[in-house]
This record gives sequence, structure tokens and C-alpha cells, in this order.
Amino acid sequence: MGITMDTSVSSLLTNKRRVGALKALGIVTVGDALTYYPFRVSPPVPARALREARVGEAMAFAAVVRESRVIPMNGRRGFRLVATVDDAAFAASRRIPGSSAELVFFSGRKSFIDWTAMRLRVGATVVIAGQPSEYNGRLQFTHPQIVTVAPQSVGGADAAGGESAMFIPATSSLRHDADDVRTGLERVCRPRPVYHATSRISSDHIHETIVGFLRALADGNGADDGAGPAGPADPAGPSAPGASAAAGFADDDALRPRPVPSAAVLPDILPERVRAERGLMHRSDAFAAIHDPDTTAEFDRAIATMRYEEAFICQTALLRARRDAQDSAAEPCADTALRDRFIASLPFDLTAGQRAVVDDIAADMAADRPMQRLLQGEVGSGKTVVALAAMLQAVGSGRQAVLVAPTQVLAEQHHATICRMIAALGAPADGGEGGDTVVSAGTRAAGRTGRAADPHARDIPDIPVILLTGGMKLAARRRALAQTASGTPCIVVATHAAFSKTFQAPNLALAVIDEQHRFGVEQRESLRAKSDRSPHLLVMTATPIPRTAAMTWFGDLDISWLTELPGGRKPIRTVVVPEADSHTMGRMFAHLRRRIDAGERAYIVCPRIDPDTDPDADDAPDGRAAAADDGTADGIGVYDESDAYAGLEAGVTDQPTRPPLHAVSEIAARLQSLPQFAGIRFATLTGRDDDATKQQVMASFADGDTPVLVATTVIEVGVDVPEASCIVIFDADRYGLSQLHQLRGRVGRGGTNSWAFLISRAEPATPAEARLGVIQGTLDGAEIAQADLEFRGAGDVLGDAQSGGKSSLKLLRVVKDADLIADARTRAAALLAADPDLHGETQLAGAVLDFTRGNETFLTSN
Repeated sequence: MGITMDTSVSSLLTNKRRVGALKALGIVTVGDALTYYPFRVSPPVPARALREARVGEAMAFAAVVRESRVIPMNGRRGFRLVATVDDAAFAASRRIPGSSAELVFFSGRKSFIDWTAMRLRVGATVVIAGQPSEYNGRLQFTHPQIVTVAPQSVGGADAAGGESAMFIPATSSLRHDADDVRTGLERVCRPRPVYHATSRISSDHIHETIVGFLRALADGNGADDGAGPAGPADPAGPSAPGASAAAGFADDDALRPRPVPSAAVLPDILPERVRAERGLMHRSDAFAAIHDPDTTAEFDRAIATMRYEEAFICQTALLRARRDAQDSAAEPCADTALRDRFIASLPFDLTAGQRAVVDDIAADMAADRPMQRLLQGEVGSGKTVVALAAMLQAVGSGRQAVLVAPTQVLAEQHHATICRMIAALGAPADGGEGGDTVVSAGTRAAGRTGRAADPHARDIPDIPVILLTGGMKLAARRRALAQTASGTPCIVVATHAAFSKTFQAPNLALAVIDEQHRFGVEQRESLRAKSDRSPHLLVMTATPIPRTAAMTWFGDLDISWLTELPGGRKPIRTVVVPEADSHTMGRMFAHLRRRIDAGERAYIVCPRIDPDTDPDADDAPDGRAAAADDGTADGIGVYDESDAYAGLEAGVTDQPTRPPLHAVSEIAARLQSLPQFAGIRFATLTGRDDDATKQQVMASFADGDTPVLVATTVIEVGVDVPEASCIVIFDADRYGLSQLHQLRGRVGRGGTNSWAFLISRAEPATPAEARLGVIQGTLDGAEIAQADLEFRGAGDVLGDAQSGGKSSLKLLRVVKDADLIADARTRAAALLAADPDLHGETQLAGAVLDFTRGNETFLTSN
């Protein structure tokens, strides 16, 4: 049958276990497999005799098994396999005397030990690759890679085993990994890709399967049905290596000449001129060199080719999206009188940056094409004031505006803030949940701000401010939906409810998305369908994103930065406190009590809700963001067989066991029992609480009835309590920098001195300790963002949906590849200028279409 990139993996593999394991990695089609890139390639392993071994340096050799025994491990459950091998014949071929060594394997599963012992039966010829060590004066290899060699015909000999063929009949039904020692050594000595694997499938099996797919593409035929048996998998570690037949391909597939599919089967996506000018490989050659490289230099060149391809597709899609958006029609909103009155009513002056952004937005909204602007601002830089000015420009022009927030707590906070500001303006503000009540502007202005009501309030039209959330009562929700559906000029503050089909706003002229990285392309596009014309779009984020990254991911948007903090803000003092330092912890709690006695508030942040459950998906440290001490992401079961196979099989790893994360309920109980907090009332807040409880807790905290709030990261965005001057973050070493910066921004909003205490259990000289050093040393969001990208990668900073997770960007790195991206953008712009619809580049047109329409992880629309 014909094999293409869209061919299902399940149609090629007969081993359903293998199919399921690949599906868990996101590999469903052949295309998914080829773009499941190895994260590194192992360097070539030199072939050495045992007498040439150097402790700690990887090597490969051929040997014969002389003894094999299984020993139960004393003191703990499990078994140990010890096999003695000698390399007399192999060493003789190198004119070196032979020697012996021990191969050691540990496992809690007897099935794995028995299967390995079967492969290392006495007399078997094997090729071994691993790192030698010394134990009791003998050379030892712990969990090395094994390649079994087929025995020669009776009377024959090979370079490793001499007369070893006599030990195993040539008619044996056992399957072997290599036909002879030479091919076995080629297999383990050449560079080998290393993939992120799981306990269900090893890196070797992933490699062999992908090479099999490449061969199927090159041959134009289906895969072998590979009926051979596979060794039993050890649940403590990866599937047992060596059972490649289970993949549906012959065992010697990886040993045959490297498969390279033809250009007709894997056509190039990059224009020929671009590929030639950049000196890039053809796509089919690149896939072959990535998954089956002859040299590390060839692997690096192939990865560079696919990285540039990603950049070119991405930038072409961005430029086309920007062009298409500019071609659509929008409702001009040119009346700025109401906006100007609002700005004049503020009890403070806008910063120069705010004023400039307000003017830019005004110019965009006055045009008959939709504004598309990203507003990035530091925590507390005044983005809400800028957004409200834009919304009042829409309302003043007789249109509707909607502000979409990611959480109900933030939506309610925005609703209260907007009502208060409009009341100060002197306009009647409808602050009811569903449009129930109209509150006197003069009363609000005099009662909440202490300022006299504007004598010209009667000249200002009513400005309904409607709250729409999923947690509203049905009657209130219906009233809110009816009011927006009527087309009445108003401001709507909503959560994800704004994306529902029941929300209709026929007069919608402006959509403001707060914390844009929490919403996806379909949600943003749904707002555009609410009105006959495309609404102007303003997306905001306080998540620090470097300019290079913003230009990459949001290239279809105009970008504004707010870098100045409003007057009266004082720098937040950040202190890293080792949890084991009880003296400093005590001083910190005493400091919190003094601030509380002075009428201020304190946040205590914990990553878990309960101590006996896993971190809540909404409240835990950003699993995408929090890099583990070993450099991988928390909560992601990444397995590198070449580095950790021995430890996992033995039930032991080199990584220290981490203590459990702190929980809200646990910390609240502990702190209330401390003498420093005698007589102080505590409150708790988590994502598990219902909406009514959240409202009550936040109101009580803001009023000072419960001056200490123990919460999860549900408070990360938008919570604004000016009296809050201290925040304590437990397990701070498990968070990403951007999230710590966001949490720290919850304090210092009232003009008082403020402190952020980062409680850490990080070991010295680890990446976790380095991250905390960055957050302690600067308040500059751009610097933090740059460091965050270097620690974690762009996908983690911008969210899972922005990492290109399913099928788009997997190699592109926005910091290190900034120059490459700029080059791709320039070349893509030139190509589109000459061929706007890509009629001459059908493969590129298809890739761009997949990227923008078929892929829900379209970066710029997120």
C-alpha cells in the first residue's frame, strides 16, 4: 500500500501496545512520527577492547558470555543479574590480550531479569556498549546496551566468539539483533538519536519505529507485520530493548543502508531558491539525517534545516494573517470626547507611556480596518486604565465594548474598578450583576473617592457596565444577555461566557482580551462573529515577553509596551528564605505580624490545595513553566534511556527524592498555631471554592476582617488589594520566573513599602536556585522574561497552546533563533509580495493552511 505522511501508525504496526505507547506521545500518523524529533544525538562510541577501557568513558566491544546468574537482592525486593563476559577473540583482532568484565542489571521485576538472562545465556555472542566502572577491583558495566549476535553455522567462527557458535545451534528459534559482530558494532558505535520516552516505550524502540517508517516511505510499501515476540516490559522502566520486531519491522532494519524517501513522497516545503541560498538540505534528506544520522555534524545540519522550515512557515502564516485582517472591515470609533473626559477625571496623571499608547489605540480605532494590538505592561503599569479609555472611546462612538478576563475573580475585580472609575467620571454607571440597578454617579464619586460629583454629569450618557460570568444566577444572566443583544452601547465585563453562542453583541466594536495567553484562536475568532463587522482587538498581558519573542509569536499584531510604573509605586523588596533556616523564617513571620498590626494585609501562596492530593490543575505551580532541578519540566515524565536506564530499572534514580509540595490547608493550620499570629484571623482561597465563597473571602480580606489570605495561585492575575504589602510564596523554587513575577505583583499596589518572601528548598548550585537569584535581583520584567526563556524555552513561557504542541513549532527557539526568524520573515515577505496567494508554492501553501486553520495551536492567534 502507498505510505504518506498522513498514513495512520495503527495501519502499519501490528503491535497494539506499541501503537498505544506512540499515541500517548502524540504520534498518530507517520508525519507525527517524523516530526517527533530527538532532543539530542549520542556521540559516536569508540570500539575498544576491555584492556583499553577507561573508567567513566563510554565504549563498545564484542564478547562471549561465560557465566550468568540471578541473585535475589537482600534487604529489598528485587533481583540482580550478573553476567561475566570475555572479549578474547575481539581483543585478539585488535592485537591486545583478552580480558573479562561483569555486566550487572537490577530490577524489581523477575520477568525483566529472566528476559535479560535469556539474552545473556552462556555461550552467547553479544556486542556491549556502556560506561565501565570498577567494583571490587573488577571492571563492571551497569545496565549496558546489549546487541545479541546471531550464531554462525556449526564450525564457523567470528571475531568475537571464536568457537562460541558451538554453544547455540544455528537452527535456534531465538531472534537476534545483528547478523554478525561487525553490524552489531556499527549499530552501537554510530551516533544514535535520543528521544523523550516513557515507561511504556524506550528511546531505542522509538528510534527503530521511526526508521521503519522512513524505510516504508522509501520503499513505498507497508511495514512488515513483524510477528516475532517481544520481551516482557518492566513497568519500573522502559520496554525491554532489543525487541524491535514488535514494532512491525524486521530486526535488521536499522542496520540496512539509511532509508531516504524520494522527493515525490516527501516533497520540499521551502522554495527551492530559499533552500539554495541558505544552504539547507532537502526535506527528505533532513528527516533521514535526523532519525538515522551518520555523523553528529549531519544531524546538526538536518535539525537546522527543519528549524528554518518552521520559521519560514510561521512567518509566512503571520504575514498572511496580518494582511487578511487588514483587508476586513471594522466600525470606525472616532469620538474621543467621553474618553478625554474620563482621563481628565482621573485623580492622577497618565504616564508618558500610557498617554502614547492611548493615542495609538485611538488612531487605530478611528480607522475602518480592525485594530490588532498587543499591549504588554509590567505588573501594575496601568493597563486597565488604558483599556478602559479604549472602551469609553467605543461607547462614546455609540458602540459596545467587551473586556474578557480569564477568571471570575478577575472579572469581578475589573467590573468593580470600571464602575468606580466611571462613577468618578460623573456618568450613571449600571453596576448591577445583570443590569438590575443604576447607581447614582454623584453618590459613588462622593462616597468612594471623596470628590464632588461632576456638575456636568447630566451631559454624559448612561454607561451600563454589565458583568457576565458562568457563575451568575440564571435570571441575572438572562438580563445581561438581553441587554447586550439589544445593541445598547455598553461595557461588558465577562469571563469565558463571552465566547458562548448565547452571548450576542450586534453593536460590538472593541474586544479587549486580558491575559491573552489564556485564550485560544477559536475563542478569539468567536468574538469576531458577534458583530457584522470585525471588532477592534486589544489583547493585554502582564506576562513578561521579550521583544524578540513578541515579534515572533505576535507578528500579526501591533505591539505596545508600558514600561513605566505609575507614580507612588515603591519597589518590592524580594527575599529568598531557605525553609530549613528556622531563625530567618521566624523573623519573617514576626515581620508579617508587624505589618498586619499596622493595618496591612499578607498573602501566603501554596502550590497545592490538600496535602494528600496531586496539585490542582488550575492552582499548581505552572507545570509548563516550573523547570525541575534536572532541567526538565515538572510533572512531565521524560525518560532518557541512555542516561537513566540503570537507575530506573533498579528502582533508584540519581535524582534526589523531592519533598511533597506544601498545601493550603496544611500551611493555614501551621501558621495559625504560631505565636506570631495569635489573635489573627486567616482565610483560604483555592480554585476549588465556589464563586460565592471566592467573593466573600476576597471581600473579607480587602476589608481587613481576615488580614492573612492563604491561597493557591488563583490570586496570580488581577487581584488588587492596595493594603496588601507582603506575600510569602512556599515552594518558590518550583515555579517559573514569570509566574513568580506575577505573584509578586500582587503587593506594592498601595504606595507602601512591600516585601516578597520566596520560601525555597532548592539545593545549592541548581537551576532552581539560579532562577530565584534572577527574581531576587531584578524587578525588570523584560530581564526576567529573557532569563525565563533561557531557563525554560518559549513554549513554556507563552503557554502550552503556544509551543506548537501538536504539529507546528517544535524546534524554533525565539531567543537563540531571533536572527534566523528575522531572515525568514524578510524572505517570506518578499515571496508574498511576488506571489500573494502562493500559487507557485503549493507545498508551502498547504503547510501554511495547516498551520493557521487545521492547527489549534496557531501561535499568534493565542
